[in-house]
Amino acid sequence: MDKDQGKERRREGVTHAGDHANRLLHEKSPYLLQHAHNPVDWYPWGEEAFAKARREDKPIFLSVGYSTCHWCHVMEHESFENDRVAGMLNAHFVCIKVDREERPDVDRVYMAYVQATTGSGGWPMSIWLTPDLKPFFGGTYFPPEDKWGRSGFMSVLRHIADAWEADRERILSLADDSLKRLRQATAPAPAAAMPLESQVFDLALKQARNSYDPRYGGFGGAPKFPRPSLPDFLLRYYAHTGNEEALAMTLHTLRAMAAGGMYDQLGGGFHRYSVDERWHVPHFEKMLYDQAQLVCTYLDAFQLTREPVFARTAKETLGYVLRDLTGPEGQFFSAEDADSPVPGQVGVRGEGAFYVWEKDEALQSLGEESAAVFSYHYGVAEDGNVRNDPQGEFTGKNILYAAHGVEETADAFDLAPERVERMLRDARVTRLKARSGRPRPHRDDKAITAWNGLMISAFARAFQVFGDETALHAANRAADFIRRRLYDETTGTLRRRYRDGEAAIDGYADDYAYLIRGLLDLYEAGFDVRRLEWATVLQARQDELFLDTEHGGYFNTSGADPAVLLRIKDDYDGAEPSVNSVAAHNLLRLFWMTENEEYARRAESVLAAFSPIITRAPQAMPSMLVALGLQMNPPKQIVLAGTPGAADTLAMLRAVHARFIPGKVLLFADATDGPGANAPCAPLLKGRTAFDGKATLYICEDFTCRVPITDPEQAAEALGSPRPV
Repeated sequence: MDKDQGKERRREGVTHAGDHANRLLHEKSPYLLQHAHNPVDWYPWGEEAFAKARREDKPIFLSVGYSTCHWCHVMEHESFENDRVAGMLNAHFVCIKVDREERPDVDRVYMAYVQATTGSGGWPMSIWLTPDLKPFFGGTYFPPEDKWGRSGFMSVLRHIADAWEADRERILSLADDSLKRLRQATAPAPAAAMPLESQVFDLALKQARNSYDPRYGGFGGAPKFPRPSLPDFLLRYYAHTGNEEALAMTLHTLRAMAAGGMYDQLGGGFHRYSVDERWHVPHFEKMLYDQAQLVCTYLDAFQLTREPVFARTAKETLGYVLRDLTGPEGQFFSAEDADSPVPGQVGVRGEGAFYVWEKDEALQSLGEESAAVFSYHYGVAEDGNVRNDPQGEFTGKNILYAAHGVEETADAFDLAPERVERMLRDARVTRLKARSGRPRPHRDDKAITAWNGLMISAFARAFQVFGDETALHAANRAADFIRRRLYDETTGTLRRRYRDGEAAIDGYADDYAYLIRGLLDLYEAGFDVRRLEWATVLQARQDELFLDTEHGGYFNTSGADPAVLLRIKDDYDGAEPSVNSVAAHNLLRLFWMTENEEYARRAESVLAAFSPIITRAPQAMPSMLVALGLQMNPPKQIVLAGTPGAADTLAMLRAVHARFIPGKVLLFADATDGPGANAPCAPLLKGRTAFDGKATLYICEDFTCRVPITDPEQAAEALGSPRPV
């Protein structure tokens, strides 16, 4: 741990057992550095640790987590900082720490084992391996001693150490069998594509309906996760079918999330999930990938409905990212912790301590009338407003949420809604300033290529919808940062992570797919053809490294690392969309942009590879359904010919971006460009010129264009709206 980081950890109230230092001291991962002073003799994942396990004939204890993980902190404090536990670990095991955000390949292999053997998963993940890396026992969080009806960590360690000495052959046999079963479960299925028909969309709606919470919004019970891929699909399903139920479920959910405590009412941005069904009590961690995806969802909802709440939520979330998750070179940082030092209590950390308020704190400096309005609107109560508090963490505390709407608040105080809006806005500024003086949560300041790609999409799309140059600038800076710091121009290869001057770890399939999506969105925002050209180069490299040419679809890893025992294909759109869903959509967009039919064939092979799961359980892959919809319903190909930045060009773009047009492809024929300047999309742009020197819109479908339009009002009429709302 470097000197500055050590000071930061001490400032956050984290203590260590003794003055130990282990090999993690030389790593860049914030998560590994958090454990660099544990008395446990940690190794990073790598041959040095593997060789030690083989040489000493010891099992490996593998601990996987990430730096903003609440229960990872708990297990560190309870067990890994404990000298007695560390002594047991050091004597009988070779101990390895892995940051699951840096090494999702390692995490996926052993998470598949834990889920298969225990029925659940999560972090911290605790796995015991043979010296040749085969798993034979695993779980997630273990308390230090036996409690809650669970075996404590020390009991598990003793049992495994004894079994390794007394029953080695059985353990080795169990490990061989476990790996065999995992290989069978994750092996590519033989080509058995099932015909995909429009009924799968209806089945997905039915499955969403069955899990929908009509009272509080969301899908499934507590804890409630946002899972943006599902509302994204439902909005597109509505656009194509006019099904009001799909729209109503989605808008209700988005409004409820934005009104709840899961949304940071003062600073913007979404916490990881809600522990209760009301979206009120969050797990306070903030992840970059959530902000990126949810911004895009709220932008879609705003385009469709023009409801101010959706625009405000997207803008505030982007504001949070720019303020708190953006680095000096334009890179986007990974996350902020759920835990933070409790103000006024030295050495004490608590979940949400940065965000929660006692009543007097919440209303301080607001003035009598503003305090009353603020308190009523945000549900501030004398004794706290948290009902769901099983651990007693929030006694007497308030988590701000929109308990009453602006109109309702105005009626309650006999004030004009506009005045209430101003009072609340001013109060939020005052309270945010006060909150900024508190000790902040730990920030994981590594840049992950994949997540930066998602955030580039969000900022690019925000520029399209709002015309905010700041958003376009942020997207371009991040793209330039990745190209400069995380990309090898010679080989066309991406790196996964950048931190503290170091780019490391060969990129995975999601790094390519998410960045390609971001570049396509960035091209459609700023029309810099270099973004489109880079996307095509990255797509070729993704195909080379990860494509399953026999069965279709993309593996998450290249297979080049023999220490990663399995090559897995994502088949679920969870907190992050499956790389295969994103790749299928990227390929179809590239096809409609370039007319290169190889992209269409590859997209078809991806859809075919996942057709069994799409047919059986389409709600598992809503992002894949979006790609399937693009294949079944050729998109509008919109070509704008004109002069960049000219008033008539901007007027035409406003007509396009004012509408929710799912699956559209937008190209720009720059009247000032020379030959070949739009090379990747040259076929569709051929002959598309500005008519009589005016910005001209061509609306095409299946590469056939209608009569060109030069009047923005006529363009708006021709573009229409997918469905009236």
